[in-house]
Amino acid sequence: MDITAPLQGTVVVLLADDGAAVSAGSTVALVESMKMHHDVVAPTGGVVSWSVAVGDTVVADASIGSIDAIAGESSDTPEISDVVVTGDFERPDLDEVVERHRVGLDEARPDAVTKRHDRGRRTARENIADLVDDGTLREYGPLVVAAQRRRRELDDLIASTPADGLVGGLAQVNGELVGTERAACVVASYDYTVLAGTQGSQNHRKKDRLFEIARQLEAPVVIFTEGGGGRPGDTDGLGVSGLDCVAFLWFAELSGTVPLVGVASGYNFAGNAALLGCCDVVIATEGANIGMGGPAMIEGGGLGTFAPTEIGPLEVQRANGVVDLVAADDAAAVALAKRYVGYFQGPAETWEAPDQQALRHVVPVDRLRAYDIRAAIDGLFDVDSVLELRCDFGRGMVTALARIEGRPVGVVANDPRHLGGAIDSDGADKVARFMQLCDAHGLAVVSFVDTPGMMVGPDVEETALVRHCSRLFVTGANLSVPLVAVVTRKAYGLGAQAMMGGSTKAPLACLAWPTGEFGGMGLEGAVRLGYRRELEAVADPGEREALFQEMVDRLYEHGKAVSVASHFEIDDVIDPADTRDWLVSLLAAAPATSADRPHVDTW
Repeated sequence: MDITAPLQGTVVVLLADDGAAVSAGSTVALVESMKMHHDVVAPTGGVVSWSVAVGDTVVADASIGSIDAIAGESSDTPEISDVVVTGDFERPDLDEVVERHRVGLDEARPDAVTKRHDRGRRTARENIADLVDDGTLREYGPLVVAAQRRRRELDDLIASTPADGLVGGLAQVNGELVGTERAACVVASYDYTVLAGTQGSQNHRKKDRLFEIARQLEAPVVIFTEGGGGRPGDTDGLGVSGLDCVAFLWFAELSGTVPLVGVASGYNFAGNAALLGCCDVVIATEGANIGMGGPAMIEGGGLGTFAPTEIGPLEVQRANGVVDLVAADDAAAVALAKRYVGYFQGPAETWEAPDQQALRHVVPVDRLRAYDIRAAIDGLFDVDSVLELRCDFGRGMVTALARIEGRPVGVVANDPRHLGGAIDSDGADKVARFMQLCDAHGLAVVSFVDTPGMMVGPDVEETALVRHCSRLFVTGANLSVPLVAVVTRKAYGLGAQAMMGGSTKAPLACLAWPTGEFGGMGLEGAVRLGYRRELEAVADPGEREALFQEMVDRLYEHGKAVSVASHFEIDDVIDPADTRDWLVSLLAAAPATSADRPHVDTW
């Protein structure tokens, strides 16, 4: 039987000698074509006889030899030679790949891991492993090393700079909560055990790639930003300033397109802090420091010498609004990141409703008694589903994510325990920016209104209140997602209108609880201003106070919720226990939508 060439080429190896016995299917020669070697396979078992020599050129299907069957033997069964290649053999190329991946893992770096653990911290890989669903991480660039080949040996770089100090890839997060088809997430973490988590030229390129993947897949990004900013020690680049780096451009462009989650532990300075500040939400652990310049930059600028712990400590950054959520440690920060991302991945598959009857008792009958608006929020939405953001900043306002029958929504509210619920500059910024966030990612907004209006006075005007409060009007009026307003008590003046998107007619529904009261300004102020002459005409203080209270009561009767509803300035006055059913019906009827926003304000 003829042995034929599989294609045109040159015979480069005859693996079987003339007269050698081979088995069917074994490789007996190699033909080179276009720099590739192709197997010539024995069509049957037997003894080989060649008609070509090494170096001969052959054409496709040409006979290059023959096989004669061995007398008394089956032509296709005996294993006569060891020519056939099997899968049971060593592969140095595979061994090298496996080893290169292994040396970058935590278990191959025990000293670095121990040092990290001794400080009560987790490694970058430990945080990512905790964040993502088991077995789902597909890491990008794990074999990359720092761009320092001109000053260090490759073996040293492989051992000391695994992944160039940035671990990242594509994974699933919250697959059990929202389903695997909605769980895709891009994750990245600077590795502080590698060159103090600094930003090297190679890990910048890795971030570029990950941000590109996030845009293509429209997947949320979670980034752990611990590190000291730009790295001066890289030597392998061709540039000068590095200002043509596109990582910051591409990451900023993701704002408003996909949810961006930043997690800060330890020191987060310069470029690392810049990425953190671009995020929709900043989660920081106790003891974190966040600053646009670290100690070296400050000292280099002639501004003095400071310890890193003096720059942007957590107690400063949580009060000024930089930090949205505070976590006790790395594990708690990861848990918060998972929870936050979940609100933007769609409805939860399971949920539990609280007892709605309790809502009837949240607001006191005494209209002058303060109360906790968070009791209303927690009592209305799914059990354990409320996540409040920026609670230490703009304390007169509440911004939170929550779920109702598993559906994620945004929640804003006045807090009557701070300035009586009046809106100041910080509170206005806090709510306006949160509304943008909800609008960009398609979350309906539920607004709990209890405000005497905008804050007033010379001191607050020094904070540029006119501009800040107007952000609420401009943002609320241009929401593309549904807005529902629930007036729990006071709805006075411009502040109330701003909380409703500009008017009682702006929301999908404007509802009030029986304790609701409405007016152009607070009742007491309206009486003192509008009836000043009448009050001053009463000499006796007791009688004057009685007249004042009579006028307030009269205005209250005129402006209380049922009166306002009778003029159809609002849609209804409802039993607080029916609020949840109202919201479920309204949100179920509303089409899914989100704004085509170019970005979400970082502030």
